[in-house]
Amino acid sequence: MTAVPPQPRSPAPAAPASTATLIGSVQRAVRLLETVAVHDYGAPAKQLARETGLALPTTYHLLRTLVHEGYLRRDKGLFFLGEAAARLSSGGAEQKRRSTMADTLAHWRDATGAPVYYAVYRDGEIDVVGVSDTPGNPAVEEWADFRETGHAHAIGQCLLAQLDDDARRDHLGRHPVRPVTPYTVRDDHSLLRRLERARRSEPVVERQEYALGTVCAAIPVSIGSMAAAVAISLPAHQADRLAPAAQRLQAEMGHLIGSLTLSISI
Repeated sequence: MTAVPPQPRSPAPAAPASTATLIGSVQRAVRLLETVAVHDYGAPAKQLARETGLALPTTYHLLRTLVHEGYLRRDKGLFFLGEAAARLSSGGAEQKRRSTMADTLAHWRDATGAPVYYAVYRDGEIDVVGVSDTPGNPAVEEWADFRETGHAHAIGQCLLAQLDDDARRDHLGRHPVRPVTPYTVRDDHSLLRRLERARRSEPVVERQEYALGTVCAAIPVSIGSMAAAVAISLPAHQADRLAPAAQRLQAEMGHLIGSLTLSISI
């Protein structure tokens, strides 16, 4: 009788794609972190082991590792979230604020058909923290530093108009008025008079003072004690659209300004 050669064994079935690459220790560590997070006043290792369903030796091992890496801290036998976990949380919150700001500016951009800018005045400087435009309606190129030319553009004038007289003069002492285009305001006195006449509820408009061929309007936004502004720009040949677009922006801001306020700390 001829011997039958042994048949090769069939390979073991592969693990499901959804679980094949999961690392159990990471899952258990995350479960511990989530459990610690719900205990504002801390929790001991035995309680955490019980609530997570982990063996006590495994729980101790993971807790020591998480404490060493800064994700947990131990105080009098209780475990709390550590600084590393707090940094993760704050990073996620900042990302959410940025996303909220981007969505809000994009909504206003689409509503007005113009590039939209969001700026604040903090630490004595003009800070443009958000811009939303499209290839068909591009933002104004920052060919001269926005911080040093606040006297020339609508954003800067709008922010300076919200400051008191001492703060305005301090700003101009550091960033003096100078010609940027042939249409730029000529001296401090003329600028200060213009700022004094600005009304807080009305847009500040400038025509080709910062960039030739461009007109802009900025709307003041009061967020606590911080001065802020939302602005739009248009090509000079579309100047007749500026006032209606600014009015539309103001109307839209009434609905969504709260969401932008959340982004003020960016």
